[in-house]
Amino acid sequence: MVTISHIVTKLISENIYLQEAIGKGIASYGSVAKKLKPDIEGELRKEVAHYAIVAAIRRYSEKMNYRFQDIKFDANTSEVNLKTNIMDINILRNHNLFDKLKRIYDIIKFEKGDILHIIYGKNSISIVTNERYKENICQYLREEQIMNIEENLVSLSFTIDKSLVDRAGVLFQIVRNFAWENINIIEVISIDLEITFIVDVRDAVRGYKALERLILKPT
Repeated sequence: MVTISHIVTKLISENIYLQEAIGKGIASYGSVAKKLKPDIEGELRKEVAHYAIVAAIRRYSEKMNYRFQDIKFDANTSEVNLKTNIMDINILRNHNLFDKLKRIYDIIKFEKGDILHIIYGKNSISIVTNERYKENICQYLREEQIMNIEENLVSLSFTIDKSLVDRAGVLFQIVRNFAWENINIIEVISIDLEITFIVDVRDAVRGYKALERLILKPT
C-alpha cells in the first residue's frame, strides 16, 4: 500500500537540491510540505493533512544516513584560470580518424599556453582547442564528416587540492554553482587535479565568479 511516507521519500530522493537542504537542516519542513502537497494528493487521489506530510518529512530526515557538507577549497591550492578564443569541433568517429588526430598534436604550441583536448565518445569525437588552429585542423579533417564547429567559447579551469581527488561530491558542488547561474556547460574535462569547463563566451564572467566563490579567501 502506498503511503504518504513512501511518496515523500520518492519525491525528495528525486530532487538532489531538496535532499541537500534537508540534509543540511536548512529547509523548513512546513515549506517543503506545502511544495510536495499537490503531488502527494495527486498520487493518493485524496486530500492529505499538512501535518501528516510534515511528520513524514521529519521521519525521512531522521533516517538519512548521510549529511551534505560543503567542500572547502583552499586558496593555497585552488585557483581559477580562464582562456578565451576556444572552439569545439565535433566529428563523426571512424577507424581512419585516429592517425589524423595524431598530426594535430604537432601544431599546438603548448609552450605558449595553448590547449588541446580530444574527447572520444561512442559515435563522435570532440576536439577542444584554440580558434587559431581552425584552418589547419579543418584541412587535416577535410575528408571526415565534421558534424559541428562551435566557436566563441572559453575554458574555465579549476584546480583542486590532492586530498579532494577521492572525495565524493566535489564535481557536484562545482557544477551546482554553474546551475544556479543558469550557465550551460558544453564540455567537462577532468585531468588529475584540474577540472576544465568549456562554456559560451557570454557566460565567461559569471562562470569565473561562480568558481571564485568556491575558494576560501585567507583571513
